[in-house]
Amino acid sequence: MKTRFAVLGEIEACVDGRPVDLGHLRQRSVLAALLVDVDRTVPVDRLADRVWGDRPPQRWRPTLYSYLSRLRQALESAGDGGAGNDGAAIRREPGGYRLAAEASAVDLHRFRDLVARARDTAVDDAAAALLDRALRLWRGPAFGSLETPWFSELREALGHERFLVELDRNDLALRRGRHTEVLADLSAQIAAHPLDERLAGQLMLALHRSGRSAEALGHYQRTRRMLADELGIDPGPPLRQLHQRILTADASLAGPDRPSATPPAPAPPSPAPSSPVPRQLPASPALFTGRDEELEQLTKAVADGPDGAVAVSVICGPGGVGKSWLAAQWAGRNTHRFPDGQLYVDLHGFDPRTPPLPAHVALRGFLDALGIARDRVPTEVGAQSALYRSLLADRRMLIVLDDARDADQVRPLLPGSPSCAVLVTSRGRLTALVTAHGARPLRVDVLGASEAHALLVRRLGAERASAEPEAVAALVEHCGGLPLALGVVAARAVMHPDFRLAVLAEELVRAADRLSALDPGDLTLNVRAVFASSHRALTPSAGRLFSFLGLVRGPDIGLAAAASLAGLSPERARGLLAELETAHMLRQHRPGRYRMHDLIRLYAAELADGIPGHEAAPALDRLLDHYLHSAFAANRLLDGPYTPFRPEPAPPADGSRPVVPADTAAALQWFHDEHECLLAAQSQAAGLGRHRVVWQLAWTLISYHLRGHRLQEYVTVWEAGLAAAEHEDERPEARILAHWRLGFASARSGDHAQAEERLRLALDLAERAGDLAGQAHVHRTLGRVWEERGDNERALDHARHALRLYRKGDQPFWLANQLNAVGWMHARLGLYPQAQAHCEQALALFRANGLPDHGAPALDSLGYIAHHTGRHRAALDHYEQALAVFREVGDTANEADTLVNAGEAHRALRQYEDARRAWRRALEIYRSQNRAAEADRLHDRLRTLDTP
Repeated sequence: MKTRFAVLGEIEACVDGRPVDLGHLRQRSVLAALLVDVDRTVPVDRLADRVWGDRPPQRWRPTLYSYLSRLRQALESAGDGGAGNDGAAIRREPGGYRLAAEASAVDLHRFRDLVARARDTAVDDAAAALLDRALRLWRGPAFGSLETPWFSELREALGHERFLVELDRNDLALRRGRHTEVLADLSAQIAAHPLDERLAGQLMLALHRSGRSAEALGHYQRTRRMLADELGIDPGPPLRQLHQRILTADASLAGPDRPSATPPAPAPPSPAPSSPVPRQLPASPALFTGRDEELEQLTKAVADGPDGAVAVSVICGPGGVGKSWLAAQWAGRNTHRFPDGQLYVDLHGFDPRTPPLPAHVALRGFLDALGIARDRVPTEVGAQSALYRSLLADRRMLIVLDDARDADQVRPLLPGSPSCAVLVTSRGRLTALVTAHGARPLRVDVLGASEAHALLVRRLGAERASAEPEAVAALVEHCGGLPLALGVVAARAVMHPDFRLAVLAEELVRAADRLSALDPGDLTLNVRAVFASSHRALTPSAGRLFSFLGLVRGPDIGLAAAASLAGLSPERARGLLAELETAHMLRQHRPGRYRMHDLIRLYAAELADGIPGHEAAPALDRLLDHYLHSAFAANRLLDGPYTPFRPEPAPPADGSRPVVPADTAAALQWFHDEHECLLAAQSQAAGLGRHRVVWQLAWTLISYHLRGHRLQEYVTVWEAGLAAAEHEDERPEARILAHWRLGFASARSGDHAQAEERLRLALDLAERAGDLAGQAHVHRTLGRVWEERGDNERALDHARHALRLYRKGDQPFWLANQLNAVGWMHARLGLYPQAQAHCEQALALFRANGLPDHGAPALDSLGYIAHHTGRHRAALDHYEQALAVFREVGDTANEADTLVNAGEAHRALRQYEDARRAWRRALEIYRSQNRAAEADRLHDRLRTLDTP
C-alpha cells in the first residue's frame, strides 16, 4: 500500500488513492508540522509552538497527545493496522514524535527533489519537464487555511520558493525560444510581483523577442519609477544592461528559431577580478570553549543554503552570551570556503559608547575594501548597495555583520549572489530577515554547567582551578553560564594571581553586589552596561515593563500576572513581552510563561529600585491581588462550595487581572504552574504588611497540598499564615484556621504532641468565639491525631463529638464526611455493622445532595469494611470506584492510600501480580510526596508478597 501526504494546498493524506479522515483543522496541523520534518524527530514543545504559536490551550499537552493518537489511529486504520502501508506511521521517540515515511511520500519534499534534479541537469527540455511536474504539485497556498505564526512564516517562505521555481521555468522557456507561450504567465506574475527585477527582465525580453520592443522599454520605465518610489533605489546592473541592449537592438538578444534540447555551449570564463581580496575578519577568540552544536548548525546553514539565494544566518541571543565570539570562531575556521575574501563590520547596534553605524557608512567601508575609489562611490544608499552587489556577483565571499540593531541596518549590506554567505549577530531576532530573506536563526543561549566550568578552568589554568574546586563551582553558578561574566571573573583572577578564588566567589554570592563585582572598568565588558544598552534599545513601554518585572520575586511569571503587574490588557502585555523576548531580555520558556536569566533579573531589580513609590506600590498590589483571586478561583474548583472558613478576599485592585480556570484539571495545572510564584507572593505580601493576603493565600493552597502536591511546603506556608493571622485582631477565624492547619500539618509529619497543642489552641479560640463549625472541624482533626497515635477509642470520641456539632448546622457535605469518619473509626475498632451503617449513610447523603464525586472516601471505607468481612471482590469494586474519582480530580494522596487497601484485597484473592502492581504505584506516589513512613511500610509489604 502506498501512503501519500499533501501540504501544498489543503492538508491531505491518502492510502492507495483513498483519502484518510484526518479530523478537524487543528488536528491536521499536527500532521503538517510532522510532515515538514518527515522522518525526523520533532520535540513536543516545538510541535506545540508550530500548532498553537503563543496561544496554546491551558492543557495543551493532553490535547496534543490526543491529536497524535487520533492521527496514528487514522493512518493505521487506512493501512490495515499499519502492516502494509509502506511503513508510514507516527512514532513516539525520545524527546518527541516522528512521522516515519519516505520523503517522497510528501508533496513538499517531492517538489524540492524535482526542483533540485531540474537544476542539476544540463538539458533544458528535461529540466523544464521536471519543473512543470514540481509546480503541478501545488493545489493552492501551502497548508491551506492554517494560521499560526510558524505556518504563516513557512507558507510565505514556500511561496517564495515556488516563485523562484517559476522564474527558473521562465528562463528555460526563453532559452528554448518559447517567449510567446510564456507572455501571459509573465504578465500575471508581474501583477503579483511588480518590483522583482529578474521577472521584469524576463517580461522585457519576451516582449522584445515578440516584436514589441516599445512595450519592453515602457515596462522598464515603469519598473524604474516603482523601484524609486517604493524602495528609493535604481534598477540593478542586469536590468539596466538589458534595457540598454534593447535600446541598441543588440542582435544577441534574439532567441533561437525553435526549441532545442541541446545544452548551451559553456560561457567563456570570466576574467579574474583585479580588485583586492579583503581579509577583514577579527582574530578568533582565544581559549574558545564548547558551542560544538552551534558551529555545526552554522556549517549546515551555509552548506544547505536555499537554492539561488544567499545563505544568511542570524546569530541572536542576549548581551554577553558570546554571539560575536561564535561568529568569529566559525569564520576563522572556514576561510577556505571563501577564497574571494571576507568582509567584516561592527555595526555597534547595542554599543554602550557608540551610536549604531549607519548602513551607508558600512557600505562605503565595504566598497573601499573592494577597491572602489572614493570618487566613484555613488551618493545614494540604493546605488551604493547596487554597486556593492554587482562587485560581489559570482564571488565566493563571507560577510560578517556584527552587533546589528535591526533588519533595516542589515538589508543594504546583503549581497545578491548565492555564492556568498552572511553571518549576522544581534541581540534582536531580526525576524524580518528570516521572513523576507530566508535567513536561518540560531539562538545562542548561556553555556551549560559543564561547558561553563570548562571555559573557566581553561582561563584560570587547571592547577589553580583544581586547588579550589568549590570556589570554581561557586563562580560558575553565580555567573549563570554567561560567557561575558565568566570572562570578567577569569580576568580578575588572572590580574590578581595572589587572590584566593574563594574571595572572588564570596563577592558574587551577595546578589546585591554581583553586578558591581562583574565590572572590569571597561564599558564594553561591563555586564551591567551590556544589559543597560539592551534596555535603552527598547521602546519606552517595553522598558517600563522590564523595570516593573524587577519587582517580581517568583522564578518566572505568567502572561496574566505580567499584565496585572503593569496594569495592561493581556493583549498589550503579550506584545511588550514579545518585544522583550525579541531583545533577549527574557525568555518564554513555556507557552505563556516568561523567565529571566539570573543576572538580567538582578539588573531589572536595580531598575525597579528606581520606580517611584506611588507607581511601585499599586503595581505590587495588582500583582498580589492577581495571585490571590486566581488562587481562590482555582481552589473553588478543587473544593466546590463545601469548605470550612471560606474567607472572602477584598475586591482586586484596579488593573489586576485574575484568571479563572475552566475546570478541575485546569485548576490543578494552574497550581502546578504557579506554586513557586504563590510562595514568593506570600513572602512578598508578608514583607509589605499585607497580612490578610498572606493567610488567605495559605488557605487557597490547602486542597492542592492535601491532594499530595508539594506537600512538603504545607508547614512553611502555614507558619507564615499563622504569623500573619496574629495581626488580625478582628478576625478570630483567621487564627482558628492557622492553628488548626498547623496542627493538622504536625500530625501529618508525626509530631503528635505539637499537633495536639495547636489543635487545643484552635479549639479554645473556636469555643470562645462560639464557632460551632470551627469546633467541629478541630474535633474531626483531633480524631485523626488520636487514630495515628493508635488510640482508636479516643479517636472515635472526637469523631462522634464532631458529628454532633455538624448535625446542628446545615452543611450536608461536612455531615456526610463526618458520618464516614465515624464509620471508619468503627471499622478500625472491628465494629463492622455500625461502620457499614454510617458509611452507607454518608454515601447516600453525598448522592442525595448531588455530590457523588465527593463520596470517594466513603467508597474507600466501604471497601475496607467489605475486605475485613471476607467480601474481597465487593471490596475491589468499592476501591475501583474510589480510585476513579481520586484520579479524575488529581487527588494522588488518597489514591495511594486506596491502592494500598486494594492491594490487600488482591492478595486475599491470591491475585499477587495485581497486588504487586497496585503497591508499586502507591510506593511511587509515597516517594514522590516524601511520605517516608508510609513508603517504608509498603516497601516491607512488597518484599513479603509471595507469588503462587
